Amino acid sequence: MADAEEKTNTCGTICLKYLLFIFNLFFWLAGGAVMAVGIWTLVDKSDYISLLSSNTYSAAAFILIGAGAVVMLTGILGCCATIREQRGLLRVFFVLLLLIFLLEITAGILAYVYYQELNAELRADLKERMVQNYQQPGQEQVTRAIDNLQQDLKCCGSNSSADWMEGAWIQIFADRRLVPDSCCKTPTVGCGVRDHPSNIYKVEGGCISKLEEFILQHLIILGSVGLGIAFIQIVGMIFTCCLYQSLKEEIY
Repeated sequence: MADAEEKTNTCGTICLKYLLFIFNLFFWLAGGAVMAVGIWTLVDKSDYISLLSSNTYSAAAFILIGAGAVVMLTGILGCCATIREQRGLLRVFFVLLLLIFLLEITAGILAYVYYQELNAELRADLKERMVQNYQQPGQEQVTRAIDNLQQDLKCCGSNSSADWMEGAWIQIFADRRLVPDSCCKTPTVGCGVRDHPSNIYKVEGGCISKLEEFILQHLIILGSVGLGIAFIQIVGMIFTCCLYQSLKEEIY
């Protein structure tokens, strides 16, 4: 009877080992995916980030990149702990899973809070940054970001093309242009002298609505990836606890 029970425990332990090993393989791959998404979020249209007054968007992406790196290292540790059946390594593995889970929850909360404040931030800061800093000495990065923003998102001005009639640019650098050349549907030197809808982008809500939509899409991707990894981690923590308990029983 005791032999049958011991055999059952051993079979259960072996099954848990294989399950946890397969989990760690997927977990390691997921870590690489998380890092890739975080890096893509920062690199894709990275100039736009210079137009944001808050660092929350960048912070959420950096947390995700950090979590992805830790996930990959944790996956390797999990494989070692599973193969060697060392309860000490399993404890460390569980703690790391919990730490990563908390990091991803933090990134998710930051993303949610930032989205709630996004519209107010853009309306308060984007117009001033665009009309006051465009083509100003020492503001080359902001100027490039604005040009890319207007061309990539097909918009003109923060709220509308009329925003360009205010600020330093129209007074000093416009040279008879009503809007920057990057507002034009087909950009050429001096094309901004005409602000007719056939010549420039006129979008309801201006670049604010377009940029808000762009950032929201990225935040949704960040949130979805974070939730997916969090679910995988919960499964991993359950497997780890089961294997830890099984090894403990075998010792006794």
